[in-house]
Amino acid sequence: QVQLVESGGGLVQPGGSLRLSCAASGIIFSIYRMGWYRQAPGKQRELVAHITSGRSTNYADSVQGRFFISRDNAKNTMYLQMNSLKPEDTAVYYCNAHPPSGLGDYWGQGTQVTVSS
Repeated sequence: QVQLVESGGGLVQPGGSLRLSCAASGIIFSIYRMGWYRQAPGKQRELVAHITSGRSTNYADSVQGRFFISRDNAKNTMYLQMNSLKPEDTAVYYCNAHPPSGLGDYWGQGTQVTVSS
């Protein structure tokens, strides 16, 4: 059974930082492209960043230079370091695992990030 479990969300003031984690089980973590997506109220889910099995990264323009994605294959865990947070970063953040076959993505349950003073 595949499980993706996010943690690290919460309430933070503008300009603050948070670190999200996604712990994976039930997959060969090292061969999956892993990603973070987010969905704000009333908006579609959007890509935040992803990291390939070879550790190549891609970021949404809105988070470039502020957010940093990483992975620890020994721990089957992916991270998202979020700095200089803005109110518009407020959303539910989801962990995604995309297999090499391109079929059958897995999703976590999401973790809420709220940026507010």
